[in-house]
Amino acid sequence: MIGQKRNLKLFFNQLIKSVVFWTIAMILFTIFRYYGLAEEEGITVVPKFSFLRSLLFFALFGILIGFVGTLIEFLLDKYLSKKVSIGLNLLVSSIVYLIAIIILSTIIIEISNKIYGLGINNERGWWVYDKTFWAVIIYMTLSALGLSFIQIANDKFGRGVFVKMLFGKYKEPKEEKRIFMFLDLKSSTTIAEELGHLKYSQLIQDCFYDLNEVVPYYDAEIYQYVGDEAVLSWPYEKGLSNNNCIQLYFAFTQKLLENKQYYINKYGTSPEFKAGLHGGVLMVAEVGVVKKEVAYHGDVINTSARIQAECNNHKVPILISEKLLQDLNKDGLFSSKHLGDVLLKGKRKKVNIHTVITTT
Repeated sequence: MIGQKRNLKLFFNQLIKSVVFWTIAMILFTIFRYYGLAEEEGITVVPKFSFLRSLLFFALFGILIGFVGTLIEFLLDKYLSKKVSIGLNLLVSSIVYLIAIIILSTIIIEISNKIYGLGINNERGWWVYDKTFWAVIIYMTLSALGLSFIQIANDKFGRGVFVKMLFGKYKEPKEEKRIFMFLDLKSSTTIAEELGHLKYSQLIQDCFYDLNEVVPYYDAEIYQYVGDEAVLSWPYEKGLSNNNCIQLYFAFTQKLLENKQYYINKYGTSPEFKAGLHGGVLMVAEVGVVKKEVAYHGDVINTSARIQAECNNHKVPILISEKLLQDLNKDGLFSSKHLGDVLLKGKRKKVNIHTVITTT
């Protein structure tokens, strides 16, 4: 039930963003194109099609494209993105989008003809030689490229970080309060020796694909991948909300269990990951010139890594600092066990650590 609610929430968030983007984009298209249409050679303006009607026409078109586009992206991401290259995925999605736009345009023109008696041609193949249609397609392609650029930038830097970088927020180091999780594959050296470097790389790819399917549901940001290790991060309050920082680990573990037979059939092993969590105030800054990125500096990230390294010593899959555990909402979804205070590598003061066990 919780998983279904998170799926619906994610879908509707994406749907709202898509509808808003395409509605605004098509309204702007109307404004850019309307007054100059009559002067352009080969384009006929229907007299009855006033500016307001044009605005409503393209606004409705934008809403429908936003809705249909979300469904297309959802289905392609679920059934295609893992199996094909980015180029082929882009080609397939472009063809599907073109077909969807032709169908929607035909329907809207038919409705407009019946309501306003415009007499616009929408017979089979009308779109092939229609210059306005192709002007819309070119405009939408450029708009989609802009949207894709923003999405790629968000994937690269984390949601919301790109906009902050755009306005130079991290040009000077800033303090932020965040939670970090270090995820590391158990028995990675042994598995790598058994599989060889090619199969091992494919295993890591599959594991991180499963991780990426879980991440959006728990408001996490993937800070970086380092070999067989992934570093995840949350703004402090987002990580605490609904115990996201804990629930993500259990959701990822469950995802790997669901795909256990796939991993055994392909690799002869079922991967398991260990995790270390800690949170607090640290510095964030924009670094690099040739390859810009946002980097986090401070004791929080180092302590998180050191806590994860203690998992093997205590023979548990997940460890969390007492400081972070105290801030979480202990709502009965998990229980914790105190494992004592340990002197982490490179630290002078001991840190109290706990393991966490899900009760659901």
